[in-house]
Amino acid sequence: MIRCALANVRMADSSLELLRRAGYAVEAPAGRLLSARDPEQRIEVFLAKRPHVPTYVSYGIADVGIVGEDVLRESSPDVLELLDLKLGACRLVLAAPRERAGTPPRPSAEGAVRVATKYPEIARAHFARRGVPVEIVRLSGSIEIAPELGLAPYVLDIVETGSTLEAHGLAIVEEVQRSTARLIANRARWALEHAALRGFARALEEAVRASSA
Repeated sequence: MIRCALANVRMADSSLELLRRAGYAVEAPAGRLLSARDPEQRIEVFLAKRPHVPTYVSYGIADVGIVGEDVLRESSPDVLELLDLKLGACRLVLAAPRERAGTPPRPSAEGAVRVATKYPEIARAHFARRGVPVEIVRLSGSIEIAPELGLAPYVLDIVETGSTLEAHGLAIVEEVQRSTARLIANRARWALEHAALRGFARALEEAVRASSA
């Protein structure tokens, strides 16, 4: 039986729907349960927080997982990235109050640019490519309120429509990267159970291709 870790917010429903289109008739875990199996006992899915999905896969608790590319780029886990599933499309953006949003930050004599984010590694890499010193303020939620409270003039966060930024008086300065859901696999399990996991990946790939046709 294949064990698959799914992010428990945003992409869980669309991931389960993709699994069903690929021939794995598994329903969402019921009630307080965090795992479920399909009637044919071919797959077990369990729900986890987004940053924890690669951890479960890298340690072999799950054979495979479905998680956003943003999580993978932030944590650089030791997993195989198999497939772009074209789900959960979103953007990582740098945003600021509207009066600051005209141009991206540039190197200046004023020192490091302060940025609030839950993606410190992505933020550091982005500003390093631009040659701009950066001071990271790491937050796990309510990122958009940081400029209003005077914590940081810029935020780097994930958006789908940008409506939350607008509600807080923020505007997008620049797009840092785009992100979609990826199928990942444990390296050792991929080698030991190659036929079964390759068949699973191929079924998902065909389902993605069919939905894009």
